[in-house]
Amino acid sequence: MYDCYRPQRAVNDFVAWAKKLDDQRMKAEFYSGVDKSNLFRDGYIAEQSGHSRGSTMDLTLVRLPARPTRPYVRGQRLVDCTAPQAKRFADNSIDMGTGFDCFNTLAWPLDSRVGGQQLRNRVLLLNGLVQQGFAPYPYEWWHFTYKPERFGNTYFDFPVARSSLRR
Repeated sequence: MYDCYRPQRAVNDFVAWAKKLDDQRMKAEFYSGVDKSNLFRDGYIAEQSGHSRGSTMDLTLVRLPARPTRPYVRGQRLVDCTAPQAKRFADNSIDMGTGFDCFNTLAWPLDSRVGGQQLRNRVLLLNGLVQQGFAPYPYEWWHFTYKPERFGNTYFDFPVARSSLRR
């Protein structure tokens, strides 16, 4: 799982970042083919999110046993999320054709440019979640909302505490 519940305050921070058009630090990896000024219009960022209602999650598939992943190191070179999987940031997921949080039409669940095993992987994820009552988001292969939403008009803002557990 990449992302589940997200307090509204976190969504507000994300929205504030998206409105700072001069902050282009993450463009190379997450939205290289999109003008930042269009992130709201294109449906990649919203003022309110199903994540804040507790009904939405971002996830992928991982082969078991899961391989360990290396942590992100601040300042490391960013790689376009549409690059081949071997060149993108390694997150131990199976190849879905783009990285997670890739603001690009190539990340749309059934984009016609995605084929072969990448498409089969997306369809496997999509079908499995739809069978369990989740609806896919048309712009992100990793984003699903449980239907019917129990709190469809509520945006929660309780903070999430970091765990003190050590591995």
